[in-house]
Amino acid sequence: MKLSKVILHCAVLIGLASPAFAGQGATINERKENQQDRIANGVNTGQLTARETANVETKESALNKEEHHMRADDNGHLTAADRARLDHQQNKLSRQIYAKKHNGRKQ
Repeated sequence: MKLSKVILHCAVLIGLASPAFAGQGATINERKENQQDRIANGVNTGQLTARETANVETKESALNKEEHHMRADDNGHLTAADRARLDHQQNKLSRQIYAKKHNGRKQ
């Protein structure tokens, strides 16, 4: 395999792995900000259509509401189970943002 193909494959693998590691050590709020930045970048570059943007923003809003309710249930705190659930949902949303940004649809 040519060196350029090897480099391309490595870059693709790193790109696919990046969303999985985005939450490593990051707080829930930092991850929310990161995902909002990724959505904004997708809009600015034309990688996200208006419908795709509305879809991921709706999911982000629902996740924020769920976090709010979790905190309300525990006097403003999140339990370990709450954090795990939110982390799982943020991972899922991160994969969806990536997929929508890289599906070839343009504005």
